[in-house]
Amino acid sequence: METPSFREGRKRPPFLSGFGYLANIQDMEMIRGYRYRLKPTEAQVEELSSFCGVCRLVWNLALEQRQTFGRDHRIGGHDQIRELKDLRAEFDWIRSVSQTAQTQTLMDLDRAFSNFFAGRAGYPRFRRKNRDDTFRVMGREVSVRRLNRRWSEIRIPKVGWVRFRDSRAREGEIRNVTVSRDGDGWMVSIACKLMRSAPPAPKSAAPVGIDRGVATALVLSNGFTYHLPVSLESVDKKHRRAQRDAARKTRGSNRHRRALRRAARLKARVARIRRHWQHETTTDIARRYPWVAIEALKTKNMTRSAKGTMEAPGKNVRAKSGLNRSILNVGWAEIARQLDYKLAERGGDVISVDPSYTSQRCADCGAIDRESRKSQARFICTSCGHEAHADVNAAINILARALSTASEHGVDARARGGIGCPNDPRTFEPTN
Repeated sequence: METPSFREGRKRPPFLSGFGYLANIQDMEMIRGYRYRLKPTEAQVEELSSFCGVCRLVWNLALEQRQTFGRDHRIGGHDQIRELKDLRAEFDWIRSVSQTAQTQTLMDLDRAFSNFFAGRAGYPRFRRKNRDDTFRVMGREVSVRRLNRRWSEIRIPKVGWVRFRDSRAREGEIRNVTVSRDGDGWMVSIACKLMRSAPPAPKSAAPVGIDRGVATALVLSNGFTYHLPVSLESVDKKHRRAQRDAARKTRGSNRHRRALRRAARLKARVARIRRHWQHETTTDIARRYPWVAIEALKTKNMTRSAKGTMEAPGKNVRAKSGLNRSILNVGWAEIARQLDYKLAERGGDVISVDPSYTSQRCADCGAIDRESRKSQARFICTSCGHEAHADVNAAINILARALSTASEHGVDARARGGIGCPNDPRTFEPTN
């Protein structure tokens, strides 16, 4: 029988008893993104900014139209794409921007409404300048050529050849290209379609449970941990200092604009450091273990503000705000998303379990008592006296709960244990 993936619409290969290896692994088709830094000229920056501005206008006009007339006239994405021809014929500055980029914007809006009505996302919002500067074109309209070992060029419709730092080799057929701007400049993301054979999991590997935390980002049930990079905290402090500096400047002045640009650059750098660490960590876990167990946490609900309302004000608002920032800083939801697809392409799986009482339950005797959690890192069972690192104890409970679930679907629940990561500089053994 197949192990449930806990994500509807996803079909995974069946597990064999004992987790030794996975069978019937076939070639799979996937879309992989490659992100690079663009180096446009001043003239090209104006063209790219114009593309972003027109696509943002098309999005906002279409959103306003659907808000005003959509319910009565049943306006859909295809209707608005047909009306785009009249809009382009009336305004030359809209016609000067690629029609494909505007069509893709309307398709994105239609997909946003579909996700909203399906309950997968919130209601679409209007786009703003300097926050939503992005557009997308189809792969058949772009070309890429190599200049030297470090640099390449990409031809964007109606913009021309734009240089980019070719820091990573690509493979597969280009499907689409997304150009965006953040606080640190212009970026291009190239989505490629490729066929990949999933390699078998290591025969000596065993499943592992993962406890996501704040003080320690990830703790595995075999006792090894993953920590956020030290540089992330250092750059984040500079970013907060830059924000305070910008708040002291006069709004609208040149100094205020320069301070805002510096804060935006630091914020973009923090995001890049976090994203790089997340990819490195999840790739390492996916390579080492055949499948992993994590808690089915609702991060969006957990990071809601506690300030309450005027009638019912919240409690410990400042402490809750700090906890929310720490959770979002690690990126619990993004780690789960990356583990899901990285394990899937290697023939593995992610099993989500009920998070109830995993941090209060003794992994040795099974007793549940909140008093057993003596501190953030110390766990001493009040029933049997079992002592362990609190996060490791929670990770073992997560794994045990997943094994119990998996055994009901034909998987050998005796395949417990794990392999260490002694040669990995990012993993450390916790102390009790």
